[in-house]
Amino acid sequence: MSNPVFSGLTEVTHRLFGGYAELLRMPHTARFSVGSVLACMPFPMIGMTITIAVQHYYRNYALAGALAAIQAIAMAVVGPLLGKLVDKFGQREVAIPTIVIWIIAAGAMVACITTRAPQWILFVIAPFMAAIPPWGAMSRSRWTHLLKGDRVRTDRAMSLSGVFDECMWVIGNPLASALAVISGVLAFGVTGACVVIGALMFLTELTTEPPSQTILAKQSGLTRRQYRQREAAKAEQLRSGDLAKPKRVKQSIWGPGLIALCVTWFGLGAFQAAASISIIAFATEQDMKQYTGLVFACFSLSSLCGAIVYGAKNWTIPLWKRFYFCLAVVNIGIGTFLFARHLWVIMIIYLIIGVCQAPTWINGNQLLLHIVPPTRFTEGVAWIGAMNSIGGSVGSAVAGLFIDRAGSQGGFFIVTLLALLSLVLAFVGFKQIKSSTETPTLTAITV
Repeated sequence: MSNPVFSGLTEVTHRLFGGYAELLRMPHTARFSVGSVLACMPFPMIGMTITIAVQHYYRNYALAGALAAIQAIAMAVVGPLLGKLVDKFGQREVAIPTIVIWIIAAGAMVACITTRAPQWILFVIAPFMAAIPPWGAMSRSRWTHLLKGDRVRTDRAMSLSGVFDECMWVIGNPLASALAVISGVLAFGVTGACVVIGALMFLTELTTEPPSQTILAKQSGLTRRQYRQREAAKAEQLRSGDLAKPKRVKQSIWGPGLIALCVTWFGLGAFQAAASISIIAFATEQDMKQYTGLVFACFSLSSLCGAIVYGAKNWTIPLWKRFYFCLAVVNIGIGTFLFARHLWVIMIIYLIIGVCQAPTWINGNQLLLHIVPPTRFTEGVAWIGAMNSIGGSVGSAVAGLFIDRAGSQGGFFIVTLLALLSLVLAFVGFKQIKSSTETPTLTAITV
């Protein structure tokens, strides 16, 4: 007789992971999915590694922070450009030279730090460390290409990508801290090895790569400009439901829906970055700085669990309702940090609201499927990521000013203000976001 407890656990496991396992059993999908995660390791590791290594060799936290900030700003600027180039020319054509630039820059940075080169040289090298292909966006683009027309499995694939992203952050941050304390060269070396191995896994898998605009235009006997114009016109017709009348529409992907989404992501980055620096200040005041890593790990683990469960369910609730619910939970939850009197209270809040963090990003990626054509998807993902990074830089700077003047409570005041302002801005774009979700996804466009 079978054990009912074991049977129940088997059933729950199948419900949670069965859909993901089905996706990863598709030919070649596991390879490019794992490859993209490995190649993305510079995102969680490089900032931490530079900070620890520079502080060790130069004994200068201000220099370490400035270098990390320059790299983050450069990534926000370069990200959309790389996304646009990938959509135009293809993933391998853009990723390979970009990786070469990053490896050269990483090697130069290690050599300069370990030899205590003049600081101005580090500032020259730092922007080139932003030469990282948009692996996450390219992976999601492959999923949308493979699952074209299958809304349920496409949504689950977006959730699976979110799960892999959270795993990357959960593993990358502590790994970078441990390796950089031992040796900055070791940390850079491991990161570089991850990039090379991940890139080889991803870029040598050719059967799942979506065709670029250049290839599609050539197949259609058009120039890239003509192809984008026709694709934009098809997208507009699909949104309006009027497929009979061809229209001339601008090529730009910028419309009310994408603008509203980018503004929302700017606000999301601003208050979450402000919260991070305020938590560090709060923990320092309570002589509990050694526990800040645990607090952030709880948020990441909670977000990972949220991504797993969210993607396991076939949702019937409209996308715009899910989007605003998850966003409101995260914003309001982090806004309550102002009233916390102990670090463990913040950790508990993070554990509760973290389950909505990854679903918020998943919903954003799903919204993009309704807003931008398939051959511009990588660019669209890059834009919301860039706006999130820019918002994070602004939030950190503003919160830092208030922390210097009023301590952690001043920082948390800004966190609450930014969280509420971000939510208000998100609802200002309510009409655009809701109307975007009520139109068909644009993955079925053909020119």
